[in-house]
Amino acid sequence: MFETIRYEVADNIATITLNRPDRLNAFNNIMSEELIRVFDLTDADDEVRAVIITGEGRGFCAGADLASGGDTFDYAKSGRADAIREDGSVIWNHELVRDNGGRTSLRIYDSLKPVIGAINGPAVGIGITMTLPMDIRMASTNAKMGFVFAKRGIVPEAASSWFLPRLVGISQAVEWTTTGRVFGAEEALAGGLVRSLHAPDELLPAAYALAREIVECAPVSVALTRKMMWQGLSMQVPMEAHRVDSRGVFSRGRSADAQEGVSSFLEKRAPDYPCRVSKDMPEWFPWWEKAEWA
Repeated sequence: MFETIRYEVADNIATITLNRPDRLNAFNNIMSEELIRVFDLTDADDEVRAVIITGEGRGFCAGADLASGGDTFDYAKSGRADAIREDGSVIWNHELVRDNGGRTSLRIYDSLKPVIGAINGPAVGIGITMTLPMDIRMASTNAKMGFVFAKRGIVPEAASSWFLPRLVGISQAVEWTTTGRVFGAEEALAGGLVRSLHAPDELLPAAYALAREIVECAPVSVALTRKMMWQGLSMQVPMEAHRVDSRGVFSRGRSADAQEGVSSFLEKRAPDYPCRVSKDMPEWFPWWEKAEWA
């Protein structure tokens, strides 16, 4: 089904494993396409309520596969020549100018299910920027990370100029990206890049424990809440959030999930939420794409 990743679903949790251990799970075009495709699967599958991404072997992702040597980032030599006019100028708004890391990160950002990154080893370049749109990042104490683009003669990609400052603050983001320094898990924790550090053999169990907490909640409410939080990062004033919150509470308050949530609490039993992301999202979702939004 996949060449560069492994995909498994159990107990309402999807596990995506980057699976090129002989290359420290280095990122290539096939991996980009497969990650985009696998998130289409997780979104469409109501059995999936949370997603974990990790790496096979001792690395998470060593960054872009550099097998092409110095031409690695010269996209015009890798099937994207149509973005260049005959006179040598670039058609900057051409689809082929888009970086695959960005396409991948934006697909993760668009996920309807919460995404947990379990960073089990080295994560540099796209190996770390792809984790930025994940909702929670947890790391092994053996992990090393680095935004090494300036040391490779390029610049940060994967929409990281939007994500990283919002996650760690502008000063920390600029320091990490302009020095290109590779740093350890402790610095990542201190800088706010990861939530927690774990012994190597305890990382995945901790990620699954957190995912199970998410699974226990109403899936439609979780999907809406995730998008409310991310979209809220670009809102200008609290009134914008109030409009979204109000629609959310009004619509969800009338749902069978709300009935079940309250009843199960009062009856001291585990809830069984009937609504499903595939068919029960409110009609005003996705609100940020609707012209009539006011």
